[in-house]
Amino acid sequence: MTDYRANYAMVSLQEQLGADRDDLDVPWATFSGDETDVHTFEVTTDEPVEPYVQMQVYDVGSYDHELLVNGEALSGFDVPTGHGWQYWMDTVTAARLREGENTLQFRRDTESDDSFVVGTLTVNWKAPVE
Repeated sequence: MTDYRANYAMVSLQEQLGADRDDLDVPWATFSGDETDVHTFEVTTDEPVEPYVQMQVYDVGSYDHELLVNGEALSGFDVPTGHGWQYWMDTVTAARLREGENTLQFRRDTESDDSFVVGTLTVNWKAPVE
């Protein structure tokens, strides 16, 4: 039986997505329009197990926004709706983690007029103990 240890990477975005930067009063967030910058994080194993992501999001009004991991959208709805700050967890299934550099990016549903902020994300996985 293989033993595993927990590992994680924290990624701070602090970006506002939306059609208009004035939709929200968040002067501390960078306005990014329809998609955030691509952010990178490191995975320290070639065998990541049970990966999931935790995210802080602010004032989300639509379920149809996407979180891309290594350029692939997660399955199902990725971001919770709600006024104010929300904390959400989603499994990383369709998008796979790989050893070394990985990427995260949020893409806004441009069919909605929603404006929201992405705060900090934590990507979690287990790695075999060597």
